Amino acid sequence: MIRFITAILLKKLNSTPKGEAKVKELKTPIWEFFCLFLNFINIPQKGNQGLMLEGKNIILGVCGSIAAYKSALLVRLLVKAGANVQVLMTPDATSFITPLTLSTLSKKPVLVDYYKNETGEWNNHVELGLWADMLIIAPATANTLAKMANGLCDNLLIAVYLSAKCPVYFAPAMDLDMWLHPATRQNVTRLQSFGNTLIAPGNGELASGLYGEGRLAEPEEILDFLSSAVKKKLPLANQKIMVTAGPTYEAIDPVRFIGNHSSGKMGFAIADELAKMGADVILISGPTAQVSSQQSVKRIDVTSAAEMLDACLTHYKDAKACIMSAAVADYTPATIAQQKIKKKDASLNIELKATTDILKTLGEQKAEWQILVGFALETNDEETNAITKLQKKNLDFIVLNSLNDAGAGFKKDTNKITIIDRDLQKTTFELKSKDAVAHDICLKVAQLING
Repeated sequence: MIRFITAILLKKLNSTPKGEAKVKELKTPIWEFFCLFLNFINIPQKGNQGLMLEGKNIILGVCGSIAAYKSALLVRLLVKAGANVQVLMTPDATSFITPLTLSTLSKKPVLVDYYKNETGEWNNHVELGLWADMLIIAPATANTLAKMANGLCDNLLIAVYLSAKCPVYFAPAMDLDMWLHPATRQNVTRLQSFGNTLIAPGNGELASGLYGEGRLAEPEEILDFLSSAVKKKLPLANQKIMVTAGPTYEAIDPVRFIGNHSSGKMGFAIADELAKMGADVILISGPTAQVSSQQSVKRIDVTSAAEMLDACLTHYKDAKACIMSAAVADYTPATIAQQKIKKKDASLNIELKATTDILKTLGEQKAEWQILVGFALETNDEETNAITKLQKKNLDFIVLNSLNDAGAGFKKDTNKITIIDRDLQKTTFELKSKDAVAHDICLKVAQLING
């Protein structure tokens, strides 16, 4: 439905007469509605669509094809995924969709020519090629494919392509006979031999009325393709890793609880870093105000130690690694009062019982192919206590931090750690931000997984 409405709006918008009348027409409610429509609708995304593209510099090349109308939705999806999008258009593409449309959606000026006639300002194709993390040409016409395959540089887009140092993806769009022509097939094969990646066209009704291969891949499919391509190159691609974070609250009555000062910052930083490295992250979090910066992180909220244990047992069995950074309560009230306990002059005694040791339980269940990481926050005999915990709970390594170190501990944005592995090899790090500490920890996990 979204694509259908988009196509109608673009057809109306691009049927505007040339010159001064066109400028006036662009100020009509149709134009205003179109911009609002694509900028503010909640475009549905399936699964983890586009989540690997956050922060990427992407050049989208648009060529002269009837399928160019789909580039508007593709730009919108890329921007929504967090990418920085620079649109380049061939001169012919401007006959199918206006630069103003794509500029509005990308929030950047669209580049068509080598320079601006009014000022002589040069659109530096070399700088653009160096800036880009990815170059996507969609739709890619038979004409553009031939130019790319043979180095025929007669427009800005081809100049940037020939200057690009980044991965190049091309999504063809043309009629069936053009797509099947031996010249086109040869050009595609040659482009692939250069290391460029084909995003194959789909089957369906074509502009000519024919039915077959040649339709531009749908914007959602292109987004998924690009995201998957990025993820495959990451060190923890498709590895399921479980992380625990935050405190647990052990209820005394409906109002009060026993808790601790853990903010969850360290655990959330680890989960985010793992996601950036391509892992499929399950984050089991106690009560905290922290929010993950990575949309792909699957968060499971729990309150008590018992709830955290149940969640861990559910997800641990098929996790490649588990990083237990949560500050789980060691004790919980033996009985929870059903009503609020009223204040009395006499002292109040609360009987406590030990909670199940989650880390020890996971260590006992650990398979040979699994990696288990624990944390030790100590105030005295730090290394001795950490090594005892490492060995007793069958860990692959333990992350030691001490409350005696300035800048370390609960609710701080920094941490100072020592990693001790099962061979008792120690690596001590300087005081760093928790994001940087998370990177060090995740690198260690990646090394163990990848050998």
